[in-house]
Amino acid sequence: MFTHVMIGSNDLERARAFYDATFAALGGKPGKMDERGRLIYAHEGSRLMITKPIDGNPATAANGGTIGIVAASRDHVLAWHEAGTAHGGTAIESPPTERPNGAFVAYLRDPDGNKLTARTPPVR
Repeated sequence: MFTHVMIGSNDLERARAFYDATFAALGGKPGKMDERGRLIYAHEGSRLMITKPIDGNPATAANGGTIGIVAASRDHVLAWHEAGTAHGGTAIESPPTERPNGAFVAYLRDPDGNKLTARTPPVR
């Protein structure tokens, strides 16, 4: 349904350090800067794009918004969480945990305050 998610950052190099580390923990590749100065992470047809706001105002996190990232295993979720906290992210909500539906999840805020979750698919 979605082609991409775009979020704002006030410091693209700080965002790059965080997202390069967290996506590497999931087996992804480092981001690339495009000609417009946007940081882009691409994987299996989806893209996460990070930019300074085009209106010139500071980037702010979406209140109530969460970006969910699929992880292949519990170990990937744990590695993502560890990489994120080691690169400027903040652990939030509960520690990494299994949900009643069997999904294993962890939550972080990135250095700009965006709320993220990495999770395995639920057990069917």
